[in-house]
Amino acid sequence: MAEILTIAGREVKKLEVVVSDFGSYVGKTSERLVVKRQGKVVLQVPFHDLERVVIEGRGISISTDAVYKCMEAGIHIDFLTLSGEPIAKLSSPALGGTVLTRREQLLAMHDERGLHIARTIVEAKLRNQLNTMKYFAKSRKTAASEFYTLVREYSGLVDQLRSELAALEASNIDSVRTTMMNIEARGSRRYWELLAKLLEGRVNFPGREHRGATDETNMLLNYGYGVLYSRVWGAVLRAGLEPFAGYLHTDRPGKPSLVLDLTEEFRQPVVDRVVLAALIRGFTVKRDESGFLHPDTRRELVRRIGERLESRSLYDGRRFKLGTIIQRQARRLAAYLRGEAAYRPFICGW
Repeated sequence: MAEILTIAGREVKKLEVVVSDFGSYVGKTSERLVVKRQGKVVLQVPFHDLERVVIEGRGISISTDAVYKCMEAGIHIDFLTLSGEPIAKLSSPALGGTVLTRREQLLAMHDERGLHIARTIVEAKLRNQLNTMKYFAKSRKTAASEFYTLVREYSGLVDQLRSELAALEASNIDSVRTTMMNIEARGSRRYWELLAKLLEGRVNFPGREHRGATDETNMLLNYGYGVLYSRVWGAVLRAGLEPFAGYLHTDRPGKPSLVLDLTEEFRQPVVDRVVLAALIRGFTVKRDESGFLHPDTRRELVRRIGERLESRSLYDGRRFKLGTIIQRQARRLAAYLRGEAAYRPFICGW
């Protein structure tokens, strides 16, 4: 069935519609988006109240009238697989922003700006991974003193890796990308080891696996990252940036490198925190007959991520919703490329 999540903006509440049932139809009636199942209307939403449409899985159809209206209203349409992998995004070309932003984005690949952006993203990921472990360790100082001690040791490793990162010297990102990715990998390796320790005795976590994962933890993480990824893609487009021209991730046909870059700053605060908290509290993961996450489990995960995006974090001395921070960070990146502002990472609290 269709699932609606309330995504509150700063001034006007917007809705996100997720359609996941095989055989569903998404269309337009007057000024409303309509979702039908077996010929019966199950949902109607005025377009002016709509922020995003997510179509999940196969066997779902959408009318051109609905597509046209969404594009006119600046509403993105995202297509995901049942495992949460983004397949496509429809958005209006009018959301492309200024030409200057994209010109500077491409030029930055060959100067110190690209290096600064990549370094900043890696530092953000290292610190957010550490802060996520600190968040779960602070309530275990007495109950699980071994884990608390391991996190303190991990903090020392992150300090070392940040020093190595700061010491990198180059005129552009290409000459040090391999070294930078090695630094990131060393930090991530220890993070996933600690995550496994945190979940020990609760669920099986064999280590980080991407496509084709069969354990519940990785399946939840991968699905959650797909939801986050499509949200970041929308923020990148609204900021007038080119999704396929990144800095930390290399260019490849069909690979939205900049989306992947910016997603790195938000994996832990948006997805990992939600998945870990759910599993620690005994969240039941259901699967369908094909072994994928059951629609009920996917909907519940999307709901929890939606709530997390509604929660507030400190950003520029004020508290903003995480969903708003993602958009602000994309705009900050665009402003940095145009020479209008500094680019600083988003670091989550603990």
